[in-house]
Amino acid sequence: MRQLADFPRQAALWPLVVERLVPGELAHDRQHLLRVHRWALRLAAEAGADPDCAGATALVHDLVFVAKDSPERATGGERSAAAAPALLAAAGYRADEIAAIAEAVRTSSWSRGLAPTAALGRVLQDADRLDAIGVVGLMRNLACAQYMARPDCESGFYHPDDPLHDDGARALDDRRWATDHCFAKLLRLAAGMHTTGARAEAARRHAFLLAWLDELRRESA
Repeated sequence: MRQLADFPRQAALWPLVVERLVPGELAHDRQHLLRVHRWALRLAAEAGADPDCAGATALVHDLVFVAKDSPERATGGERSAAAAPALLAAAGYRADEIAAIAEAVRTSSWSRGLAPTAALGRVLQDADRLDAIGVVGLMRNLACAQYMARPDCESGFYHPDDPLHDDGARALDDRRWATDHCFAKLLRLAAGMHTTGARAEAARRHAFLLAWLDELRRESA
């Protein structure tokens, strides 16, 4: 399996990216970037994307952190796309490659709802969204919930009266209740994968997520 060290420009880019990470933000840490990077390399050939650029796209897609409870939540992809060119140029990427990578990052955010415009964007969306479901995805979701928790606003792992959103009258609020994020986003990701490899992996992770919710139903009853 190819990895970051196999690409000299990615190896040069990596420390520049690490410097930009927000300390203590577990859901978007260096391990998240490396997991997305590994999947981007796996999916690049199927999507017809250059693996060097695909890996670089994964590394820079979260350059600018925007908290999930911020009113600017949907602008993370665009902000990261604006910040990426300087780092990519320093690592040796060409102007045309930088433009393609920045465009992929611009369309990457789930909250923004943009469709990818080229192969790099499809690879990034698939790789990034795979990391949102499954075991690690649930861990990241809980980390986000802790990060957003405020003493002046009731919040928790799930709504105490309606853990699995069985009451259709209650609006989902994933800024307060972590499990609401499963219904607002995570359970919708598998259906939107672009590549065959991502669809197969997403189906497996989606099934795990459903099983986890079934167990939560039993434990919270």
